[in-house]
This record gives sequence, structure tokens and C-alpha cells, in this order.
Amino acid sequence: MKRIRKAVLPVAGLGTRFLPATKAVPKEMLCVVDRPVVQHVVDEARAAGIEHFIFVTGRNKAVIEDHFDLAYELNRTLEARGKTQELERLARDQPAAGQTSFTRQQEPLGLGHAVWCARELVGDEPFAVLLPDMLSRGSMEQMIAAYDRHGGNIVAVEEVPADQTHQYGIVAVGAEFGPTFEITGMVEKPPQGTAPSNYIISGRYILQPEIFDRLATQERGAGNEIQLTDAMIRLMRDQAFFGMKYQGKTYDTGSKIGFLMANVAYALERNELRDTFCQELKLLLRQR
Repeated sequence: MKRIRKAVLPVAGLGTRFLPATKAVPKEMLCVVDRPVVQHVVDEARAAGIEHFIFVTGRNKAVIEDHFDLAYELNRTLEARGKTQELERLARDQPAAGQTSFTRQQEPLGLGHAVWCARELVGDEPFAVLLPDMLSRGSMEQMIAAYDRHGGNIVAVEEVPADQTHQYGIVAVGAEFGPTFEITGMVEKPPQGTAPSNYIISGRYILQPEIFDRLATQERGAGNEIQLTDAMIRLMRDQAFFGMKYQGKTYDTGSKIGFLMANVAYALERNELRDTFCQELKLLLRQR
């Protein structure tokens, strides 16, 4: 099996749920504590051993490219002011030369189309897809471990209450292997009460390069968009898919509640913020 070296991050979305904040600022650059959402996702992928980050962007997303580039004026100013800790922090976050690539999705034709736009940069090797709206800790490492066990295609899944399954892509469960299981079917946002399980697709994938052939001929589906799930269903006829039960919590920063909860959770993990933040939260809640 080829090692997973590359990750595709679709960052072309308009972020309409966060207007007016996202009128001029990409939703992926909104901060959870003091790091942009997209930086948290890249951190997760780097920790799992990903070496090359492929961003599928759209209009008005150039600031994402700038964020992952060197800022010479800022570095010189920090150096002149003796801000060594800040310089070291920026250096740790900086991908090495040649580790980032950017390509455009010229039309908003859906997640499947965004992934297809990365085909030339991915080439003929398996790759990861990370949805930057979804923040998690260690999910990609668990995905790589599942891939090392099974090969094939891996989809991260999480359980939700049965009355919420109509909001997500859902997988059908086959033979189980501890934290993983064979996926025997998928359906995008099934009508309430018809879902084959309560395992939702939670925004992390490892896919074989043959997915690009399916996406190239994929007809539009839900929302009149090219759906990645539909192409995976077609690929499942020829290749194995496994679900990886993520052991952790995912925050959907594409929703206001998910974004706020991510800020609370990530702030509570910071030693220098935790105590004071807890005090301020308790005070605020007593005033409600």
C-alpha cells in the first residue's frame, strides 16, 4: 500500500451561515481562540504525518494562501522588537517550501467537484480529504491507523441520535472489526426514520485515486451539486470501504453553535486561559 502523504482541503465555500462576518473574511480564517479554523485542521493533518496540503480555493480566498506563506515584514518587525516567542511560534506553523499547493474551483458545484479539482495535484496515489469546517483532535491519526490495517477507502464516522440522521450522510454497517467496520452502503440525508444506521460521515476521508474517474462522470445529486458521497457509492462497487469510529469529539464550526462550542472547548485546553476563562464563564452564566 502507498503511504498517505497528501491531503485535500476544500476551502472554496462562501460561508453564508456566518454573514456578515464572512463577507470579506473567508470562513476558514475565523479564529478558534487564536488560530484560524483552517490552521487547526492543518495541525491535525501534520500530526498524522501528512506532508503535502492541497487547498481547493475560490474567489476572495487569497488570504488563506497568504496565511501559509512567509510574512517578511512581520518577521522583521518581530525580530527588531525582540519577540522571539512569537517568531518561533510562526516558524513552527509554517509549512516547508513546496508543501502547499492551491487550485481554484471556479464554480460552486459541490464537494465532489471540489475534490475533483485537485486531481492533477494528487496524482495516482491515495489521499486524505479533510473538511475544514469540522474540527477534531487526532481523527486523522486514527484514520491513518485504520488505513494501515485495512487499506482501501476509509471514512470517519460518529454516532448521532436517531432523530438527527436526516441531516447528514449516513453509512450502513457490515462486518465489524473493533473500532472499524465494513461499509455496505451510503445515503445522503435520508428521510427521517429511513437511515440504515446512526453513524454519520464526519468530514474525514482516505480515498483511492480511482475516485477521480467516478467524479469525472458523476451526475449532480442533492442540492443540484456533484456529491462526493454519490461518487463513493459508485466506487464501492469495485473497492472496499471501511468506517472508522472516531474516538473523540468533532465540532462543526460551519454552524454558529458548533463554532462557539469549539472556542469554549479549545480555550479550556489552554493552561494559560483555563482558570480565568472558567471564572468568567461562571460569572456570565450566573447573570443569565
